[in-house]
Amino acid sequence: MSTPSIPEFIDRYTGSMHALIDGVTASNANGPLAYVQAIEHAVELVRVAQAANRKVIMVGNGGSAGIASHQAVDYWKNGGVRAIAFNDASLLTCISNDLSFEEVFSAPLERFADPEDIVFAISSSGSSKNILNAADMARRAGCRLITFSGFTSDNPLRSKGDLNFHVASESYGLVEILHLFIIHTILDAKLQCFDGRDIFDRNRTFAG
Repeated sequence: MSTPSIPEFIDRYTGSMHALIDGVTASNANGPLAYVQAIEHAVELVRVAQAANRKVIMVGNGGSAGIASHQAVDYWKNGGVRAIAFNDASLLTCISNDLSFEEVFSAPLERFADPEDIVFAISSSGSSKNILNAADMARRAGCRLITFSGFTSDNPLRSKGDLNFHVASESYGLVEILHLFIIHTILDAKLQCFDGRDIFDRNRTFAG
């Protein structure tokens, strides 16, 4: 394979991003769901949780942990929704040492999740054991579950959620960017369409 020039790489990278945005798929327990319908459903879940003073809990590893922390802040600061990510270093190292790394999210979920909370489970591969355990714990705790995965379409996380968003790419970077895009879209749609907040206004004071 010949080494591309920077302009050639940028053209391919940007084209890949456009194609992936157009190709994001969604599903629920009944099967495939149109992307717009899935976003509408996700927004409604967040609105119902907010009205009931329930929480949004976000879990992810590595880059997905960064997304979880970033978006948990945006959801409570900008969206007025109680939101949290379990990414404190002492929590992660304590649970990993005393229990196992596979339980770093399921253990705090068992203690802190309430029925009708929403868990956002974010995993590029869709096969990280600690995220799968968190998804199972979310179910046992009576939470609503929204999954965000990539790589193969038959990854195990994709079949676990009330809603499932999938990005058909093997690239961690591209999958992570699209997961961030989708989670931002859910919040921004709520702000724009229901809360009277113009997210396209450059002078807005609530930007993350």
